[in-house]
Amino acid sequence: MNSPSRRNTLSPSRANDYMNCPLLYRFRVIDKLPEPPSADALKGTLVHSVLEHLFGLDRQERSSDQAHASLPGIWEQLKENTAGVEEMFINIDIDLWLISAHSLVDRYFELEDPKSFDPTDLEKFVEYQLEDGPMIHGYIDRLDIAPTGEIRIVDYKTGKSPRAGYEEKSLFQMRFYALILWRTLGKIPKRLQLLYLGDKNRLMSEPTEAELIKTEGKILSIWSDIQLSYETDLWKPKKSKLCDWCNHQSICPEFGGTPPPLPVNASD
Repeated sequence: MNSPSRRNTLSPSRANDYMNCPLLYRFRVIDKLPEPPSADALKGTLVHSVLEHLFGLDRQERSSDQAHASLPGIWEQLKENTAGVEEMFINIDIDLWLISAHSLVDRYFELEDPKSFDPTDLEKFVEYQLEDGPMIHGYIDRLDIAPTGEIRIVDYKTGKSPRAGYEEKSLFQMRFYALILWRTLGKIPKRLQLLYLGDKNRLMSEPTEAELIKTEGKILSIWSDIQLSYETDLWKPKKSKLCDWCNHQSICPEFGGTPPPLPVNASD
């Protein structure tokens, strides 16, 4: 078999893709199939950009009014730089969509007081080369390091928090980041914090060394399975509720479709 070139890196998103559906990983990583932008994802980008701009201001200027005032200008810039916006809003009322974005910003201020601290980094890129594994990497929404050295990893989610008993999937992403920081800085982060603006909830965890070692083992196991898929050219679809949001049903065997031939020596 003529296998495509392999990626030697892994992010939390691509790890989740493979766990959810190996064929989806193939479509995104190997075939690089285009996916139409979604209004929900665009709203998430908009709100993240507003909060990033907010923390660029002096502490006393980080008010709700300032955040709301910045949103229209940030939206105009985002709209100019995003392809397919007009098609995205054919069946969506853009005024109501913007109102909902403002509502998410309001909920942020009910969860935190941005005047009470200064973040260390925003949209922080982190990476670490695992021994006998991939280069793991990702972007942390916000990194807070206290004067006493405690590290807090913060991620904003514009959707709703997971139901009780389903938190582990969300915490995998945060422990993924915590593992990178532990291996690169030699210090285990004190707190992992997910802020769910969709329903104004927090999900917090204090990672332990045992949890991060377990996370490393899980990443290496996922990576091993990915390597086996490359070697066998087998990328099995996995049907689930997530299929309802997949853009590739027309070429998925689970829905009567046929995937395109695997590209040979695809660039990474």
